[in-house]
Amino acid sequence: MTWLVTGGAGYIGSHVVRALTAAGLGAVVIDDLSSGHPGFVPDDVPFVRASILDAEAVRHALTGHAVDGVIHVAGFKYAGVSVERPLHTYTQNVTGTVTLLQQMAETGVDKIVFSSSAAVYGAPDVDLVTEDTPKQPASPYGESKLVAEWLLADQAKARDSFVHTSLRYFNVVGSGHPRLYDTSPHNLFPIVFDTLLAGGTPTIFGDDYDTPDGTNVRDYVHVADLAAAHVVAATRLAAGRAVEPAYNLGSGDGSSVREIMTAMARATKIDFTPAIGARRPGDPDRIVANGDLAARDLDWTMRHDLLDMVTSAWQARQAATEAPRPAAQ
Repeated sequence: MTWLVTGGAGYIGSHVVRALTAAGLGAVVIDDLSSGHPGFVPDDVPFVRASILDAEAVRHALTGHAVDGVIHVAGFKYAGVSVERPLHTYTQNVTGTVTLLQQMAETGVDKIVFSSSAAVYGAPDVDLVTEDTPKQPASPYGESKLVAEWLLADQAKARDSFVHTSLRYFNVVGSGHPRLYDTSPHNLFPIVFDTLLAGGTPTIFGDDYDTPDGTNVRDYVHVADLAAAHVVAATRLAAGRAVEPAYNLGSGDGSSVREIMTAMARATKIDFTPAIGARRPGDPDRIVANGDLAARDLDWTMRHDLLDMVTSAWQARQAATEAPRPAAQ
């Protein structure tokens, strides 16, 4: 069985590709390299360099490699930037998904695992987010992910054979392979690593929240655990087993920003005391997702603790520092 991984040259997608091949499944990648890297795709995995907005390229990827299903990871993933670029966000995440679904329908591919986001919940006033928590996205990014979930649900009503599930998660960190690391300029781990490597001091934005140590508590999951859950979801769809429309891939307890900084100092062996800055508007005290449904159906579990997450991310980042940094093209 072969799966097309959209966005398979990106940080998360490339881990999904390796999880597929490790499970003995075939993988094909389509990626426009707007934020991905060709070096993240294994040499023996077919790679179609194109946007999912390109219907002909999507069709070629599906039919040229006898694809059985799709793991849809591609998308514009920057929530903050999406506020400034809403039309771009909707084009990439909604129109792109429409194009993908159209080509799947025309080529008879009827299975999809969608890499969604906990951004569909916005900033809920609950300590533990479940799949039933009201969907109130706070950015065009979160809205676009929710619309894409609606598209899957509507397509399932229109196509009897069409099966799908969506995986929602907050912050993805760590590395499952020394060649793969997070290159996003907007994510916490790369920001802290780059600051430390430049000799600077990382900043915690607010230390007076209603949490045990006064700093925000957020959900962090290891990218290898996340990738494994995508593969289990895919194999469950392929086997015709029942799935929920959506699953939270959550830790259930979360980590505070101060705990992350402490783990950063330990993993990097760079002794630092983070600076304390002002709170950022709208930052809630705590957002953590419950992963019980995914544990029941997708073998979801937190196989890596916070130090594992930080250490693996740091090791991959150091390896990247010693080698030429892959350029998004």
